[in-house]
Amino acid sequence: MAERQELRIPARYNGPPDSGHGGYVSGRFAALAAAHQGAIATVTLTEPVPLEEPLAFVPGARRSTVTHGTRLVATVAPGRAPAGPPPAVDPATAHRASDRFPGRAGHPFPTCFVCGGDRPAQDGLGLAPGPVDGLPDTVASPWTPAAEDTADGAPVPAELVWGALDCPGGWTDDPLSRPRLLSRMTAVVLRAPQAGEPCVVVARRGAVNGRLLRVDSALYNAAAELLANATATWTALARPAAHASNPPGRDTA
Repeated sequence: MAERQELRIPARYNGPPDSGHGGYVSGRFAALAAAHQGAIATVTLTEPVPLEEPLAFVPGARRSTVTHGTRLVATVAPGRAPAGPPPAVDPATAHRASDRFPGRAGHPFPTCFVCGGDRPAQDGLGLAPGPVDGLPDTVASPWTPAAEDTADGAPVPAELVWGALDCPGGWTDDPLSRPRLLSRMTAVVLRAPQAGEPCVVVARRGAVNGRLLRVDSALYNAAAELLANATATWTALARPAAHASNPPGRDTA
């Protein structure tokens, strides 16, 4: 069996102020587990993932784990490809939806790497998902990936695609009155977008069961080609005032 690996999540990639962005960290963990759990993995976040702290990835045949000291923060298990992605939305419609992004008037995590508005210019993905006319329970946002650490025109890292697929799902509900955190995500990247390539992210609300919200999301290019899609479960915080410390979910993989 392969040996454990150590990693850290840079402080830049936060969701809540002092923990990792759910989609981004899930993408990182899925990439580490690909050789063990396969190309399609389901990541379950059992604790908020700390930033700038040593984490240990331990591979396993049935599932791999990520720990912080003695605490389990995530598991990675084989997953099934998400089915039935939300339909493509053309760029003009996505821009109109983004103009109605409710996060501009209030945001549970305003410094979020993917959709927070209180970040330095060009220091996040800058998504602003808003409701789509004619598509109930659906939000969309334009996204043109920046070069990050790659040359313009090169594929962006898969963990950024996971991040982009994550946040819009939370805005299919009402995170202003009932904040939620990502607790489980399965994503498939068919083709990573190139840096500088205009794209649209779409998310559609599914079933709500108590504190749990199921969502589907998809990434399309301007020609409506499906680049990636995901299914995810979000968990409402039991204590909304304690955004970053409330455990988002339990591992049932």
